[in-house]
Amino acid sequence: MTNIALGDIITKIFVKEVHIMNYNEYIEYLKKSSGRGICLGLERISELMEKLGNPQNKTKIIHVAGTNGKGSFCAMLSAILKSAGYKTGNFSSPALTGITDNFRIDCEEITEKDFTEIMDIVYPACESMTDKPTEFEILTAVAFELFARKQCDIAIVECGMGGDTDSTNVIASPLLSVITNIQKDHTAILGKTIDEIATHKAGIIKPERPVFFGGADIPEIIEKIAHEKNSPLFTVDYSDIKSCYPAPVCSLDGTSLMYKGMKINLSLIGIHQFENAVNVLNCIEILKNQGFNIPYKAIKSGLASVKWRGRFEILRKNPLVIFDGAHNPDGVQNLSYTIEQCFDRKKLVFLIGVMADKDYNCYADILREHTNLVFTVTPDNPRSLDCQTLAGSFSAKGIPACAFHDLEECVKSAYSYAKEKNLPLIAMGSLYMYKDFINALDKI
Repeated sequence: MTNIALGDIITKIFVKEVHIMNYNEYIEYLKKSSGRGICLGLERISELMEKLGNPQNKTKIIHVAGTNGKGSFCAMLSAILKSAGYKTGNFSSPALTGITDNFRIDCEEITEKDFTEIMDIVYPACESMTDKPTEFEILTAVAFELFARKQCDIAIVECGMGGDTDSTNVIASPLLSVITNIQKDHTAILGKTIDEIATHKAGIIKPERPVFFGGADIPEIIEKIAHEKNSPLFTVDYSDIKSCYPAPVCSLDGTSLMYKGMKINLSLIGIHQFENAVNVLNCIEILKNQGFNIPYKAIKSGLASVKWRGRFEILRKNPLVIFDGAHNPDGVQNLSYTIEQCFDRKKLVFLIGVMADKDYNCYADILREHTNLVFTVTPDNPRSLDCQTLAGSFSAKGIPACAFHDLEECVKSAYSYAKEKNLPLIAMGSLYMYKDFINALDKI
């Protein structure tokens, strides 16, 4: 009996007791599930996977953890594999525009119909559990079931938080485990030191399966765990990859690099995207050594065509409006470097909204050379930092800041000011703010 057939049988068993719902009803169901909060651990997701026939074991999977760059890394790798002729799946979070934005097949967001059909299988299994799964655990189950049913050749799965106790970590034998980098973030949950955070991320390393670490300095704990599990460990190799110096690494047209003596134009913008591309190209070599056929032309066309929302994304051009999901110190520093490349010494207007657990006190020091005015907002999320508190962190360091509790009013005021002064507007911070920001911008 196949896993897919078992999933169908589970639906038939429970459908008499559980009302199968439509798309909007499933969205409400997920909202209620989110009330269970973040409950790290593999007990619930393992039970749910077992009920579904363990679809995560039916697809070749690349498992991706790390502090920054996971989403962009996954998008680039997916685009290259698609260009090489492989049917690819991609699971990432958070969703920026709607629940279907978590899932992609061949780099395209799935339809509401696709999501509903998979939830028809997953939902009864969830309801049969005594300890009901969290929202993210349900979405993880949807991803694995989706990839199996769509018969993906390969799927790239992004960790939600950490690694060892993240629900995506039910993958028994990944094709490749990737840790993009280790920085301080989610310290209340993952720990306050790099070693503590690295220990959680290293939890995705599986016995005798290759692992790639993409950061500058590899923590000893990752080396130790890879050695203990007899997992081949790869680190960044720049021998075939260079920047296009003395030309700028990035501009508002994209990011450029040299790969094996040939120039590649990456559609994504940012200094950090150069580093993400380096990690992707290193992993491509690992996959090629495993027998995957990924020619240079697929690499070039994949990187030229890749799209990823909310990462130094140009939304309007007059005035120039950009959204970037930078929120932790490393991400904000990378944003600063990108601004220097794209705008030189020109001042910009910032609109910022973040979660309360972020190290927001460093923002003013990093961004002070780029702005004379900041607009702060409280995103519509129970974990949000109050806009007055964020504004105060800038004002205390001599940068004027205007606080708004209402996002629409904040966007309207910041946009009007930027247009009047002919200055670019950078909206940054939590990706949870992206959809509401887009909606507010569309009303102007």
